[in-house]
Amino acid sequence: MIELKYFERSDFQQLINWIDTPEFLLQWGGPNFSFPLTEEQLENYLIDANKDDSNTLVYGVLHKATGKVIGHISLGNIDRKHKSARVGKVLVGDKDVRGKGIGQLMMKEILKVAFDELRLHRVSLGVFDFNTSAIACYEKEGFVKEGLLRDSRKIGDAYWSLWEMSILENEWLETKKG
Repeated sequence: MIELKYFERSDFQQLINWIDTPEFLLQWGGPNFSFPLTEEQLENYLIDANKDDSNTLVYGVLHKATGKVIGHISLGNIDRKHKSARVGKVLVGDKDVRGKGIGQLMMKEILKVAFDELRLHRVSLGVFDFNTSAIACYEKEGFVKEGLLRDSRKIGDAYWSLWEMSILENEWLETKKG
């Protein structure tokens, strides 16, 4: 139903269009981007990404039936020595396909990259505590909450808390079997 393809310059404008508020940008990109999202920021995001020895792999999510890019996901902080990485920038951007299990399919595909292709041992991610649908999606794929980083990001006058979650290779293998 979906396929991960390397994120390219031709995908920039669509992603920029999806990220329409400072709050949504913080949810999607963490503190590494500033609103409004620009092509220049995305160019910097892709520097040294998507190469054989890269520590970051950045993907657009292609809907096979329509041929449209419907989302975005990355695998960053790839540490081949310690066999770990971090999922980030998870976004089902096309509102027409939200709530239809696309996020879970995206997680399955990125974990295949992490565990099958890169042979990693541990994959982590961070998710804001109010994003209950994302948390449920990650837990269905086998991620475990490790701890809550209280008031870890500031947006306007508010602070947001972040769940740190991870999945280990053996947990992924169990989830894959089930």
